[in-house]
Amino acid sequence: MKETTEIMCNVIDVQYQLCLAKDQQNMAPSTPVFDSISTEVSRFETGAICSVLNGVIRRLISQGLQVVESSAAKLFPRIRSGSYADIGSRPSMDDEHVRIDDLSAHLGSYFKCPSSFYAVFDGHGGPDAAAYVKRNAVRLFFEDVHLPQTSDVDDVFLRALLNSHREAFLQADSALADKSIVSSSCGTTALTALVLGRHLVVANAGDCRAVLCRKGVAVDVSQDHKPSYLPERRRVEELGGRVQGEYLNGPSVTRALSVTRALGDWDFKLPVGSTSPLTAEPEVQQFMLTEADEFLIIGCDGIWDVMSSQHAVSLVRRGLRRHDDPELSARELVMEASRLHSADNLTAVVVCFASPNPVESCEPRSRRLRFFCLSEEARSKLKSLFEGN
Repeated sequence: MKETTEIMCNVIDVQYQLCLAKDQQNMAPSTPVFDSISTEVSRFETGAICSVLNGVIRRLISQGLQVVESSAAKLFPRIRSGSYADIGSRPSMDDEHVRIDDLSAHLGSYFKCPSSFYAVFDGHGGPDAAAYVKRNAVRLFFEDVHLPQTSDVDDVFLRALLNSHREAFLQADSALADKSIVSSSCGTTALTALVLGRHLVVANAGDCRAVLCRKGVAVDVSQDHKPSYLPERRRVEELGGRVQGEYLNGPSVTRALSVTRALGDWDFKLPVGSTSPLTAEPEVQQFMLTEADEFLIIGCDGIWDVMSSQHAVSLVRRGLRRHDDPELSARELVMEASRLHSADNLTAVVVCFASPNPVESCEPRSRRLRFFCLSEEARSKLKSLFEGN
């Protein structure tokens, strides 16, 4: 009975605090809305529900019951996303992407808190490698991994999660060594983003990019793996690779890549098991989302070839303030890259963590009338002027 009462108190306390926060901010659109109670809050006026909950809290405390906040009652952002892809000026479409706002629809109660998964894959040498990883993404990243069974996302769980993402990239790379699946000259870059409660896990191999909008400022949460990036160039050269200009040269003089990390491309990596300058090992990073984080953009290099991260964030932010539609924002981003003459396929995914502040509409200014007091002499002169004297 005591445990049940404490759980009820936890829920009520969370609802109460959210109501107070909304009331203090006059229900500002930028205030994050959370899945666990958004349906309930939408049914009642803020003042009424806060009044009721306030009374309940006071009665519980007067009865000597302890109201505490447990780890199960943590608040999570409500995820909304949109995506758009265009072939651009290329003869074929080699990009693929994954957009899953609710992982529980695919995995059941695999995770104990709200979870979402997004990915972009930029294929080269044909679309087969990117298409394979997309088809098998849920299996590779979730169904084939073994994570600690815990109700809390603690340090142990997060370390295991980051390692499982690394393994998923390497498993996908190994599968692409099978020539019955793809050609040995076919490969793909890959970037994944997992939102788990308030945790964001980003894994990247290649030149796709993930960018957070933090109060309007672009924050890169992935690193482009290009030969021009000095740490990557050093790693490649230490392993005997050759960089010429913007390209990593392969064993054949006819083959070169503009990235230093990719899945597939086994004509660069053979024999299987050998150390290759071209690697599928991803960089995996974990971040804690805050209320300052408005949305995430992930896109293939066709976007980033022609615009900076800040350009993209500013464009999407302006769009969301106008229409609050992440699908339309993703399309606007792709269209802007096309306008800037991107020569590649174009794919963008926009993931919103909160509703934006609307752009304040400027009401037409009322005309201000000025009144003057004239002396008798001035009035006389003015009268003479009007009379033509």
